[in-house]
Amino acid sequence: MGRWICCLCSRVADPLMLLLVLVLSCSPFTAATTSPSVPHVKPSYSFGRTFLGLDKCNACIGTSICKKFFKEEIRFDTWLSSHLKLPPSYLLSYSGNYTDDAKSWRLVDITRLTSKYQHDRADKRICTSLLKTKTCSLERALRRTQRFQKWLRAKRLTPDLVQGLSSPMLRCPSQRLLDRIVRRYAEVPDAGSIYMDHLTDRDKLRLLYTLAVNSHPILLQIFPDVEGWPFPRYLGSCGRLVVSASTQPLRDFYSAAPEVAADLALQLLAVLRSMGTNDLNYFFYFTHVDAGTFGVFSNGHLFIRDASTLGIIDKEEGSQLIDGQQEHKDIFSCLTVDCQSAFVSCDSIREKHSLVMVCQELLPKLLKGKFLQPVQEKIDSFLQHCASGLTDDQGVNEAIAKLAEILKPLRSCDSRFAYRYPDCKYSDKY
Repeated sequence: MGRWICCLCSRVADPLMLLLVLVLSCSPFTAATTSPSVPHVKPSYSFGRTFLGLDKCNACIGTSICKKFFKEEIRFDTWLSSHLKLPPSYLLSYSGNYTDDAKSWRLVDITRLTSKYQHDRADKRICTSLLKTKTCSLERALRRTQRFQKWLRAKRLTPDLVQGLSSPMLRCPSQRLLDRIVRRYAEVPDAGSIYMDHLTDRDKLRLLYTLAVNSHPILLQIFPDVEGWPFPRYLGSCGRLVVSASTQPLRDFYSAAPEVAADLALQLLAVLRSMGTNDLNYFFYFTHVDAGTFGVFSNGHLFIRDASTLGIIDKEEGSQLIDGQQEHKDIFSCLTVDCQSAFVSCDSIREKHSLVMVCQELLPKLLKGKFLQPVQEKIDSFLQHCASGLTDDQGVNEAIAKLAEILKPLRSCDSRFAYRYPDCKYSDKY
């Protein structure tokens, strides 16, 4: 085509016209220079209310961090660049990045209260059992329940208002613990009082829903890391997503070097010790542990990554549920578990309950085959003694003490353990 035009141009009599046609028609750059410029569109997340769970509010956790999502100050990808496509909604947790100034970013964990499948099933159960329909307004349905009506009238969160909820944290509730929940509830701006006057109807439903589905975000709020509790920092929530400081699950360290494994094992034992004996006289115990229960920060410090299976017994006040109250169940009791599931009695929880579980499920995987003989043989023996100590608290104590004595000199003191380095060079504590 270009040759035909140039040939046509050669027949034009006017030299000036010929020159003009040649410049415009025969130049290979003409099309690029004459086409209109396309404005650069900044890619951004196409956030939907459904993905965040905002369409389910106020059957949700809260909205305290939603602005961060919509302003792209929380991003799901690890390369700090926006994408048009959000990650799959069926995942239980996501790795993300968080910023306050758009310059410095830090890793965060973005977690759902439970899987999308369980959420959907619970939502359907609410509609079918309360309103006899397949779909409904969750808030309207839950507001009509007898339990929530009692919450609306209540001035203070009392044990009878949480009876029958499946959360391990609330199986043996004391008034002191419930007051702490209300006073430190971070999804409202005016926290600080043990009375619920500062909570709107909406706030009360969100708090009740969170306690019924998964108490993990509540535990992070009422026992904050800044006060020395072994939990990641709670940053906020949006719909049914919780944002907290990022930790790497313990399972990622099963193949770690011997000195790293020894350090993490000692930290794990120290965390369990602190959860049994602390200044507030709360006894924390696990109903279940797995490779994702504990996590490790980038500085090597071990924390409780998933507090959803953590129960609490108040050693100062004890449980204030009277006999038979635990068995009272309603729709809030059945959002994540089978309504027929039996609760564990508060009196059946032994002091070394969590230690035995960790010796059975986690420490063998962390310490297996890491050390030379006869050290490895001694470690395996003490772990076996601890794991079988279901009826012998004293035997468990002795096994753990000897295990810790073996592991301490196996640790190293270097920058990989930033949480105790360089202090470990100068202090016998480390």
